[in-house]
Amino acid sequence: MAKEMGQLNEEKVFKDPVHRYIHVRDELIWRLIGTREFQRLRRIRQLGTTYLTFHGAEHSRFSHSLGVYEITRRIIEVFHNRPHWNEEERMLVLSAALLHDIGHGPFSHSFEKVFGVDHEDYTRAILLGDTEVNEILRMQGSDFPKKVAEVIEKTYHDKLVVSMISSQIDADRMDYLLRDAYFTGVSYGNFDLERILRVMRPMEDGAVIKASGMHAVEDYIMSRYQMYWQVYFHPVTRSAEVILSKILHRAKDLYREGYAFKQDLTHFRSLFEGEITLEDYIKLDEGVMQYYFQVWMEEEDGILRDLCRRFLDRKLFKYSEMVAVSEVLKLSGYLEEAGIDPKYYLVVDSSSDLPYDFYRPGEKEERLPINLLKANGEIRELSRESDVVEAISGKRRTDHKLYYPADLIEKIDNSELKKKIKHILKKDETDLR
Repeated sequence: MAKEMGQLNEEKVFKDPVHRYIHVRDELIWRLIGTREFQRLRRIRQLGTTYLTFHGAEHSRFSHSLGVYEITRRIIEVFHNRPHWNEEERMLVLSAALLHDIGHGPFSHSFEKVFGVDHEDYTRAILLGDTEVNEILRMQGSDFPKKVAEVIEKTYHDKLVVSMISSQIDADRMDYLLRDAYFTGVSYGNFDLERILRVMRPMEDGAVIKASGMHAVEDYIMSRYQMYWQVYFHPVTRSAEVILSKILHRAKDLYREGYAFKQDLTHFRSLFEGEITLEDYIKLDEGVMQYYFQVWMEEEDGILRDLCRRFLDRKLFKYSEMVAVSEVLKLSGYLEEAGIDPKYYLVVDSSSDLPYDFYRPGEKEERLPINLLKANGEIRELSRESDVVEAISGKRRTDHKLYYPADLIEKIDNSELKKKIKHILKKDETDLR
């Protein structure tokens, strides 16, 4: 029978720019941090290509994961000895908080779309497979890895435990908003974390917020709204994502066509063949991918060479506000006529966000609402009490942009063709600075 790990002889601390200190008192948490799979997160940026827009955004999923753990640890301190909180769930929720992002790949979202993989599948594989993480989790109990996976997957029976990691106001979101705002240098993501933690209370179906803390929650919701549109969906970042995605698509297409790469594709072969193993996945990080991009700048294939140069040297596509689909089709034909392959050089990109939603039973993605606890004990959903939140509740904002290589268009010799292309693009042509 597994013997549960206890407390460290001496508390360990990580100096952190967002939370000042991250405190580790449990041997289990300390040993999980030291695993190969968790240390890999140091080599994966939290914000993917955002560093090409906000140069300070070099922080990693490692630091974010520690931050989520720390906020969760502090929530548990607030919940201690209160009704509905089961102290026996403490190590489970701390482990889930620390490991919630363990399965993310390099440049996660672009990577997943191109190769048809899901980081959640790899999170589960790392938790339950032949890994250092699994070996350490099993020391807490043979069924402990499965419980951690269930919390992260939102299928665990204790809804309060799940809500601490995954809800509309959880440790994950609170850390990434503050951390991303800090490292991008913007003020939009700032809100009063201390106040929110002080007014959180455990209930059977999830954490609630004392009504006296409503204004702090309003600030949090608006911070999230602003961060998505000013940082996460920034058009420069999206342009870099578009090019990154096209690099991976081009390399995959070439591989499947039997193209002879100069450099052996050790880290990509199983990906291109659609048979990536957990071991291959763990070996991939952003340093490895960027090494290949450097190498591919020397390839014979002009498209792959050009796209890699654009990404590494930040020679990004320009963008225009979305034109009619018929115009996009025309533009695609003109580019092809000019010898510019629209498959890789003309991209419609869409960004969409729903900043807050109330509970809608039966929908594909049911969102647990943020509930307020009134002084008389009544529970009220946030948007019923807050005019600010009501104004944006359930309202999805979507933005469409058209990305293209302005420099290649300028080089088109056929002046009539160039004129036709520019006529379509000129409406809202925007330079990426």
